[in-house]
Amino acid sequence: MLNEYDGHWITTYTGKKFHFLNPQPGEICIEDIAHALALTCRFGGHCREFYSVAEHSYRVAMIVDKKDKLAALLHDAHEAYLHDVPRPIKHDIIGYADIADRIQKVIHKSFSAIVYYPDHLKFADDVLLATEARDIMTTTQDWAELPMSLTLKIQPTNWRLAEKIFLDFYSDYSMI
Repeated sequence: MLNEYDGHWITTYTGKKFHFLNPQPGEICIEDIAHALALTCRFGGHCREFYSVAEHSYRVAMIVDKKDKLAALLHDAHEAYLHDVPRPIKHDIIGYADIADRIQKVIHKSFSAIVYYPDHLKFADDVLLATEARDIMTTTQDWAELPMSLTLKIQPTNWRLAEKIFLDFYSDYSMI
């Protein structure tokens, strides 16, 4: 007999069955996350050129302390399964936050990363957002106030390289 969650699943890149409403650690693998995030465009695709969530994630990881790199790399990992919903609407979609949180907790448990999202990681994410706004978007004049952007200019890479760099970051920082 099927339970209420059995019909809510997808087949992942590596062929796993992923259940949205009842995800299990065995359904999660870093290759699925890296691949899906590398093929997912930030800002709902409304940027000057393709810029992946995988690239955003490893760029956030680049600007935090070593002990926080894995958590930073995985901070949007749930988007491998739910996609990148733009921040202004994300909190108004009924049920989205609960499902995203459930998935994110299983991801963090699967990779022994921190489950909470401390203020300094949120700040690093916002610094990257400010930098992306300047370098990736066409106009951001009406956006909420953001922190100072990084001095480095973002030049988006292709999705295959973003996937590789994401996996390299994971390999380098998953054992810390």
